[in-house]
Amino acid sequence: MFSLITNNTHNVKNDVLSGITVALALVPEAVAFAFVAGVEPMVGLYAAFMMGLLTSIFGGRPGMISGATGATAVVMVSLVAVHGIQYLFAAVLLAGLIQILAGIFKLGKYIRIVPHPVMLGFVNGLAIVIFLAQLGQFKVVDASGMWTWMQGSTLYIMAALIMLTMLIMHFLPKFTTAVPAGLVAIVAVTLIVVGFNLDARNVLDFVRDMLPVEQAATATLKGELPSFAIPAVPFTLETLWIILPYAAIIAAIGLIESLLTLTLIDEITNTRGQGNRECIGQGIANTTNGFFGGMGGCAMIGQSMININSGGRGRLSGITAAIVLLLFILFGSSLIEIIPLAALVGVMFMVVLGTFEWSSLRLLGKIPATDIFIIVLVSAVTVATDLAIAVIVGVIVSALVFAWKHAQHILVDTYIDDNGYKVYDLRGPIFFGSVAYFKDLFDIENDPEHVVIEFKRSRVSDHSGIEALDNLAEKYQAAGKNLHLRHLSPECRQLLKRAGNLCEVNVMEDPNYRVVSDELG
Repeated sequence: MFSLITNNTHNVKNDVLSGITVALALVPEAVAFAFVAGVEPMVGLYAAFMMGLLTSIFGGRPGMISGATGATAVVMVSLVAVHGIQYLFAAVLLAGLIQILAGIFKLGKYIRIVPHPVMLGFVNGLAIVIFLAQLGQFKVVDASGMWTWMQGSTLYIMAALIMLTMLIMHFLPKFTTAVPAGLVAIVAVTLIVVGFNLDARNVLDFVRDMLPVEQAATATLKGELPSFAIPAVPFTLETLWIILPYAAIIAAIGLIESLLTLTLIDEITNTRGQGNRECIGQGIANTTNGFFGGMGGCAMIGQSMININSGGRGRLSGITAAIVLLLFILFGSSLIEIIPLAALVGVMFMVVLGTFEWSSLRLLGKIPATDIFIIVLVSAVTVATDLAIAVIVGVIVSALVFAWKHAQHILVDTYIDDNGYKVYDLRGPIFFGSVAYFKDLFDIENDPEHVVIEFKRSRVSDHSGIEALDNLAEKYQAAGKNLHLRHLSPECRQLLKRAGNLCEVNVMEDPNYRVVSDELG
């Protein structure tokens, strides 16, 4: 209903223009999350630059944007409050090392087993979280220093500019996709505000409202290049025990959010990222943050959606966003400080409309009640707590539901078709828990010369299933018999070694699903 994807081609122009759009949207988010973590705005901006640049170079998902995020910031705040910012840098450094180890030990593959209802709940909950986060931009600091909701002309101007931004983003792609609609909207609204001298809150107003009164008057987003420094903490076991719990949580939350974002972009662009490489890329970026004074972070789903919606598909889009952000910090702070918050809020509102899975509402009453429950549960937990906890809860509940439904063994119907081939018509998934029963279904010695395994009502879920198929094919070949595999997904065919040439391809009927395997990242 609200699909914003207007260009699926990967080229330099799209990546550069999309990267500039993302850079503009990164600024208020990075500043806001820095305040959440209890650190200076520049610490968040440095994190956005280093996370964005290094994950774009070393990560496993071209087009995905990383930076300082709220999910990790909320973990950091108590560490900073009790032990200081140097302990934060040490914890971020350690979190990066943990993430690199996760990639080396190929743990990224497990994101592929997140069930579809959990993904739907995650995406819907995410859209709600992004929407609620923008409501904070409708608050201002009054004379007494308290936050209050906008009123009067300030509110009306804010609402009108948001609506104008959304209209530009909705209608411009119908006329041209030469430039990202989000970039045009931000520039146009900024020019209108400046040209007509409208009383509209801008990025600098937002920063000043977040600072104490004595600092607000001289606040600016101008900074210098981040400099190398080893975290100034005692190198003792006591320090390790202080930072280890925070580092482990930051690493886990960062990887879950990043890998789920990777999977979401995979689905949108019909491509496949490399989960294990993304773990390593996130780890390199966080480790670097620890040495260069950044607060670390992970993938930013909202900004990643802006990038994809604007046509960014390659690594150059993320690299451009990071470099442009750094150039703003060094030389162009006066330009980003005057950007109206309304323009950025309007862009994020369009991201909300494009992210929410409206089709899930039409599924009510058409899918099992357990799936509806999981979708609603994950969405609610996402809004109430955070994305990582919601996904963990959703996977656990889904696993319990799966175990309850599929406690019985894999089933098969056998018959002889018109060609005299014996057909094994499978029902149920082939995965590590069912491969033993799968192997017992076949009578290799007494089967005819041609045997067909029909997967129309089955699927291969992980690498254990792939190995079982390869071994079965080897046994049939050793017996001098011909095995035919029907209705396997392209990934299954790609992963099969000994049985790959036995697959019968039917583009119109073959399913398309993912397989949990290290060989595809």
